[in-house]
Amino acid sequence: MRILVVEDERDLNRIICKRLTAAGYSVDACFDGLDALDYLAGAEYDAAIFDVMMPRLDGFEALRRMREHGDTTPVLFLTARDAVSDRVTGLDLGANDYLIKPFSFDELLARIRAMTRKSVGAVTSVFTCGDLRLDEAAHSVERAGTKIELSAKEFAVLDYLIRNKGSVLSREAIENKVWNYDWDGGTNVVDVYMSYLRRKIDADFDTKLIHTVRGVGWVLREEK
Repeated sequence: MRILVVEDERDLNRIICKRLTAAGYSVDACFDGLDALDYLAGAEYDAAIFDVMMPRLDGFEALRRMREHGDTTPVLFLTARDAVSDRVTGLDLGANDYLIKPFSFDELLARIRAMTRKSVGAVTSVFTCGDLRLDEAAHSVERAGTKIELSAKEFAVLDYLIRNKGSVLSREAIENKVWNYDWDGGTNVVDVYMSYLRRKIDADFDTKLIHTVRGVGWVLREEK
C-alpha cells in the first residue's frame, strides 16, 4: 500500500518513512499542507499521515480542502495537540483517526491497518485466495499451510493483488500503488516482480493463482 507522510519535523518525518518502508509500505513524504495537496492530486494513496501544526498550510485546513474536493483518502492525524477540542476538530473535518505524540510505532502501524481495512470494507488483516493466505499484521504469507518468504516489495505487490482478487490490474496501476515518486528503476520492474511471485507462489502447485491477461495486466484468482 502507498502512504503519504506529511510532517514538518524532518528527522521525525525521515524516521516514520523508514519504519513504514520496513513494514512493506510504499511511502512518499512532504513537509507542509500545500505540498500534501499536490501529492494527493498526483497519485492515489491508501492513507495519509498528517501533522497539524505545519508551515504554509496546517493539517486541519489541508484536510478540509481535501474533503471539499471529494478526496476520501483515509487520514490519520499524528500530532502533539492533545486537547479534546483539537481531536474533535480533526474528526469533524473528516479525519479517520487521531494519534497523540509521543507515540508507539506498533500502535501507529496497527491504526494504519485498521484504517485501511475500513476503507475497503474488510474486517480483518487476513486476506485469502484459494489456499493462499496473507496476514498484513503478521506480515506473513502461506500457501496450503507452507510459509512463503517474500521481500518487502514482493509482499506489497501480492498485498495489492489479493486485496483486489478477481480484478485485472494494469502494470501502471501496480507501479503507481507499490512504488513511490523516488523510484527511478526500469519500466519492466512490475514484470520482474510478477515473475518472482509466480516462482514463489505458483511454481510448486498445480493450481495457478497469478494469471496474465495479455495486453492488460495481471489478476489473482483461483481457477476452478
